[in-house]
Amino acid sequence: MKYIGAHVSAAGGVENAPENAHEIGATAFALFTKNQRRWSAKPLTDKNITEFKKNCQKLGFSLEAVLPHDSYLINIGHPDPQKLQKSRKAFLDEFRRCEQLGIRMINFHPGSHLNLISEQECLKMNAETINWTLKQTDHVIAVIENTAGQGTNMGYLFEHLAEIIDHVKDKARVGVCIDTAHAYAAGYDISTHEGFQATVEEFDRKIGLEFLKGMHLNDSKKELGSRVDRHETLGNGFIGWAPFKCIMQDERFDGIPLILETPEPEGWAEEIRELRKLMDEQ
Repeated sequence: MKYIGAHVSAAGGVENAPENAHEIGATAFALFTKNQRRWSAKPLTDKNITEFKKNCQKLGFSLEAVLPHDSYLINIGHPDPQKLQKSRKAFLDEFRRCEQLGIRMINFHPGSHLNLISEQECLKMNAETINWTLKQTDHVIAVIENTAGQGTNMGYLFEHLAEIIDHVKDKARVGVCIDTAHAYAAGYDISTHEGFQATVEEFDRKIGLEFLKGMHLNDSKKELGSRVDRHETLGNGFIGWAPFKCIMQDERFDGIPLILETPEPEGWAEEIRELRKLMDEQ
């Protein structure tokens, strides 16, 4: 089964996210469990937790099809010890909020080296933060998102993701979310059927498809290899429809959240319908 959705609003409480996803015809969704641009947040209330679970069940959302994103402020590879600890504390809180809600995974960007430490040191720091967090939580899977490689962000190469995973002790609780726009901006040409298949084969060879836990389906406003993170609506950027047709027709991408983060939320329902149509095309 294909779980298709979008990163929907949780304004007014996380319990509203399932209803917002249902309104656009989604079978999966992403959300922020707290304000993504603030370090601290009020704890989830019993009402938030109970209503979120109830709404997911009522509207038919499997908790395996929910892929929240952590705060944009967090840098789990920060070279400054005090700032790293601040990020780790916030990162742990994100995992614990997911545990409270019964969510199985959380998606995050690898940390940035800020030109203060080497890439290798930063990658190891990422893994150490993940290990530190997993040790203090029970079941949530740490899902690393590939980046476009903007600035000093790590994770734009499959080798980066593989190295982080290699240093994570509990391999059952780590995975990857591939963002199509980020992959394209990082230099992986997925704009054709052949290019997409070659990229998937490279991912499988260097990381392993068993670690693929979700995907962000976005077109790109910027050219191949630009290293600039700018999403575009599906079919209206430099990527085009080819890889999305591949994803919709390939059973290897069944059973994982396929999440839109395209820039026009008012068009998400139509984009979901178009993605579903691709499943029937030959």
